[in-house]
Amino acid sequence: MRIGELAARTGVSVRALRYYEEQELLVAERSRSGQRHYPESAVGHVRLIQQLFSAGLSSRTIVELMPYTADGRATPELLDRLSTERDRVEGRITELVGTRDRLDSVITGVTSNLRTGRPCGAGTP
Repeated sequence: MRIGELAARTGVSVRALRYYEEQELLVAERSRSGQRHYPESAVGHVRLIQQLFSAGLSSRTIVELMPYTADGRATPELLDRLSTERDRVEGRITELVGTRDRLDSVITGVTSNLRTGRPCGAGTP
C-alpha cells in the first residue's frame, strides 16, 4: 500500500510516517519512481509505534525495542525490555517527587519570608 493509504488506515499523518522512516522505525520499499510502498503488516507496526510513543517512549528507545517483536507478536524479550523501561520511569518519578518536595520547602520558606520579613533560608543548614 502507498503512504497515503497507510496514513488513512492508521490515523497517522503522512509526515509522521516519513519521520518514522527517518528514525528507522518503519521500512518502505520504493518503486522505480521513488514512491513508498508498505506491506499489510505495516498497519499493525505503525499502531505499535503509536502505542509506544503514547506511553512516553522516545523514538530511540522504540528502535531498540523493535527487534523484540516477531511478526507483530510480543516476545519475552520485549516484555523484559518494557519492564526495564517502566522501572527507569518509576525511578525518575521518585526523583521528581523528591525535587517537588524540596521545592515545596523552598516555597514554604519564601512564604514565611513574605509574612514575617525573616530572611529566606534563616535557620536552615
